[in-house]
Amino acid sequence: MNRLANPDFAESVSASFDKQSAMRLIRATLPVVERGRTEIHVPHWDGIEQQHGYVHGGVVGMIADSAAGYAAMTLVPASASVLSVEYKLNLVAPADGEKLIARGEVVRPGRTLIVTRAEVFAVKDGKETLCALMQQTIMVMHGKTEN
Repeated sequence: MNRLANPDFAESVSASFDKQSAMRLIRATLPVVERGRTEIHVPHWDGIEQQHGYVHGGVVGMIADSAAGYAAMTLVPASASVLSVEYKLNLVAPADGEKLIARGEVVRPGRTLIVTRAEVFAVKDGKETLCALMQQTIMVMHGKTEN
């Protein structure tokens, strides 16, 4: 895969993120978009908590999936889009903090499949604690752009 497939990758990724109502729903932001790497931040608020007051594991998985998927999108041509086909998530600590940071990165780019990973950290009193690890496979959909 041509590593310079879309010179405007940052704009494409940001525009795609802005279309995701699910990310707006949880108040997520996308402050980092680099070639092969992105970050999604989510503030901890009561609308995304589970019964113990931690951020729900579904939200943790949601931001891990999107951060890694957008990392993959930074490497595909402008005429293509990406879609998650599988991921495995390990929750290793409670998502307890003022905010969560999901850091996604490409492990192995390919023309049809891209392998990615994400780490999710809970930030409390300025200290980051790893709360989840994810590995993912992304399908590149050539010739299919987003709606």
